[in-house]
Amino acid sequence: MSTWNVWIQFKEMLASPVRQHARVATVHGDGTVTVQLLGGGLLRVSGEAEEGATVFVLGGRIDGPAPDLPAHQIEG
Repeated sequence: MSTWNVWIQFKEMLASPVRQHARVATVHGDGTVTVQLLGGGLLRVSGEAEEGATVFVLGGRIDGPAPDLPAHQIEG
């Protein structure tokens, strides 16, 4: 359904959060963990997981466990 409301059209153009695959690097005692993303960056997110576990991260939170499969980053 198309709308003429410019504000709604603008909001639809914004990117939604991306679900990322990460490995838990550090567990903190405050309900957060630091994860290492596939590209190598570190991100502190809320949630609980064991150190070394692979997880999905969405919107600054752990979104659940991820399979521990080999991953490769392809540069375009």
